[in-house]
Amino acid sequence: MNPSLNLWLIPVLPLAGAAINGFFGKKSSRQAVTTIALFFSGAALAMASWVAMRFSSLSLPYHEFFAHWIRITGFSADFAFFLDQLSLVMLLVVTGVGFLIHIYSVGYMWDDPSFYRFFTYLNLFMFFMLTLILADNYLLMFIGWEGVGLASYLLIGFWFTKDSAASAGKKAFLVNRVGDFGFMIALFLMIKHFGSLNFAQVFESVKPMGAETAGAGLLSAIGLLLMVGACGKSAQIPLYIRLPDAMEGPTPVSALIHAATMVTAGVYMVSRSHLIFERAPTALMVVAIIGTLTAFFAATIGIAQTDIKKVLAYSTVSQLGYMFMACGVGAFSAGIFHLMTHAFLRDCSFSRQVR
Repeated sequence: MNPSLNLWLIPVLPLAGAAINGFFGKKSSRQAVTTIALFFSGAALAMASWVAMRFSSLSLPYHEFFAHWIRITGFSADFAFFLDQLSLVMLLVVTGVGFLIHIYSVGYMWDDPSFYRFFTYLNLFMFFMLTLILADNYLLMFIGWEGVGLASYLLIGFWFTKDSAASAGKKAFLVNRVGDFGFMIALFLMIKHFGSLNFAQVFESVKPMGAETAGAGLLSAIGLLLMVGACGKSAQIPLYIRLPDAMEGPTPVSALIHAATMVTAGVYMVSRSHLIFERAPTALMVVAIIGTLTAFFAATIGIAQTDIKKVLAYSTVSQLGYMFMACGVGAFSAGIFHLMTHAFLRDCSFSRQVR
């Protein structure tokens, strides 16, 4: 029997920081806002580290049930969290890099009149990203998925009085909606054919199904639609166009979006759904082709850029292409390993940039 790890605390801690600064930050000093933001993001990292230390003693996969969420005839979705090797790696990367970005943001944003609002959005972003990672089912993952898109819109357009920043935020929001439409259709197909969005039940239904060798079938359709969602979130061809414009936000936002969080959500989702993709060779081939084309195309564009932040943006798109290429050839662990190393590399790259 697994001991209770209280996984719910990890996403709730940044949410508490966002709520406190959101409601009271305007009338508080910068020191108080900083203390709240760093305490709650640091506490999430400490909690994730504690879970990592207990990880070897757990019987995997580890589940934590909290409440029945949706109960409809023939379909149910629970509010529950899920932990395995994949989610643990993502958990440590997001909380670790996220906390470092919080520290860097203090000095960078100190003179900004909306100092409290920035840290409210930053904490809110971490909450949604951690919810996405720990979700026990595709519906809860989708809630985190949409929340990350909302928070990124607020952060990219943080300096909304600049037309370029406001336009970049709207562009990111709209491009994400295109990808999210594909994700939603994939969820509807899962509900119709598997009767559930729970990872365990969906994968148990998929396991007896053989690889689709005679063209595209149900699993290929689901895999391709999931890949559409991943393209929107992880800036793959043809939905990469939003990411270079996202540089209009403050540099810490660029580090957060381009390092460990939003752009890696698509890679995480494809890796989480590896049982579906492994039985859908057509979808897996599309993942590999799109990743290869994105890696080459974005790197080629980056060569001609003169703005250092645009160079880093196209470099990120190119590296995401490599991650998808690895997933597309079945090397999911290699893709996640590159995700982890790239997160810290890119975070260090942006920390050296100036306003």
